[in-house]
Amino acid sequence: MNDQLSDRINNLATSATLAMAAKARELRAEGKDIIGLSLGEPDFNTPDFIKDAAIEAINQNYNSYTPVDGYVELKEAIIKKFKRDNNLNYTLPQVVVSTGAKQSLANIASVMLNAGDEVILPCPYWVSYSDIVKLSDGVPVEVTTSIENDFKMTAAQLEAAITPKTKMIWYSSPCNPSGSVYSKEELRALADVLKKYPNIYVVSDEIYEHINFKGGHFSMAEFEDMYDRTITVNGVSKAFAMTGWRIGYIGAPDWIARACNKMQGQITSGANCIAQRAVIKALEAEPSSIKYMVDEFKERRKLILNLLSEIDGFKTNEPEGAFYVFPNVASYFGKTIKGKTINNATDFSLFLLEEALVATVTGEAFGNKDCIRISYAASQDEIKEAIKRIKTALS
Repeated sequence: MNDQLSDRINNLATSATLAMAAKARELRAEGKDIIGLSLGEPDFNTPDFIKDAAIEAINQNYNSYTPVDGYVELKEAIIKKFKRDNNLNYTLPQVVVSTGAKQSLANIASVMLNAGDEVILPCPYWVSYSDIVKLSDGVPVEVTTSIENDFKMTAAQLEAAITPKTKMIWYSSPCNPSGSVYSKEELRALADVLKKYPNIYVVSDEIYEHINFKGGHFSMAEFEDMYDRTITVNGVSKAFAMTGWRIGYIGAPDWIARACNKMQGQITSGANCIAQRAVIKALEAEPSSIKYMVDEFKERRKLILNLLSEIDGFKTNEPEGAFYVFPNVASYFGKTIKGKTINNATDFSLFLLEEALVATVTGEAFGNKDCIRISYAASQDEIKEAIKRIKTALS
């Protein structure tokens, strides 16, 4: 019956991260002991002070429709957070709260892109960027980066990718899936290129902002000459272990924010009332309140890199943020292991799931055909066991 469905949905790829998670669930249901290192989901509980705020909101009878762009009190908390953490000055009309950062990105694409507009995506990029762009009839333009350069796009690469049809550039820092963090100097070099093209806009996805092992985060919008051309996207899913609460937000030029508000009003209206009240407390807290999570992720990064270094054929760099490693596994391509031929990263990822019972994600979903993404948002014991299984399966 696919011929009865729209071309839009038939041409849309399934999210590879969600597909792998679903496959892992199927195997668990069959009794297989699967270790999941595929989802980007912190394994911590939401902090108690945030849960208490949600309970209080329920008891205070917050149960009605919310303003499309979010409660004023939450937007005020977001404005203070932007100033405290990012040295960014936004006003109430410039902030829009959405049902997760993914909806924020979808809103941006819907209101900014016309058919044929090109969006530059440094590869690897978050799995949904490309298809969100395509859903708005935009054209993703992939810029290949290398592990030697920590998977970061250079100014020269950006310049070479720009055409008369270029409308936007989307990137994340810290990056999902590579964990790469752009420094102020690196962003300035990109901004110097963009100065020559005043009609190109930037989406800066900063959802992993606080999971940063460098000790510093810089936002593109901090540059005075980029402020009016940058849309800063953030949320609480990763830093506060609130993936299921579904709250994201943007800070943007007011005309873009108004357009996103208009679009959202026709799609979902306002985000969940209880979650919004809880997020107020989350954002009012100092980043030090979640330092225990960041410290643990840093320990896990050290652990998983050490363990992967013991496996021949895995080429890794040291990610500076998020909770992923993105090893190059191309040395296995063309080989047959346990009767299975590994032609590409997808084959390799499926091999690990079926033979090692470890769920990862193919790098092809992120625009990189030579790598796989491994999440270390799992306990140290699970990480040790998972890498042990991988090593055994490949030996």
